[in-house]
Formats: sequence, structure tokens, C-alpha cells
Amino acid sequence: MENGKDYHFTEREIEVLKRIVMGKSNVEIGEDLFISYHTVKVHVASILRKLEVKNRLKAGIKALVEGLV
Repeated sequence: MENGKDYHFTEREIEVLKRIVMGKSNVEIGEDLFISYHTVKVHVASILRKLEVKNRLKAGIKALVEGLV
């Protein structure tokens, strides 16, 4: 990571994070990755926790600013 912080994302979390940055909904992400809406929600919650942000918008911005995607 550019800032030296390692968030320990799984490969699937990175795939979900990329789609969050693209502005996709949980349903769209699930369709793209062939996973359930519920599974997407679990990944999004984990991403938010690891990035220490409260919403998808902030996660997407942080991901872009820190060069995570």
C-alpha cells in the first residue's frame, strides 16, 4: 500500500471494493461475481470495518486516494 498500511483484504473483498468504487449496488455486485446479495453485504461490512469508514462512499474514496484499486 502507498501509505504503508496493509488492510489484509481477501481477493474477494478487493473484487467487491473495485465494484463499490465503480458505483455498483450490492445486487449488481452479486450478479457480477455470482454470489448472493447477503454474501455481498458481509464483504461490504468487512471492507468498511477494515478501512475504518462508515459508508460505501467513504470506502470508495479512501480506496482511490490510497491506491487500493
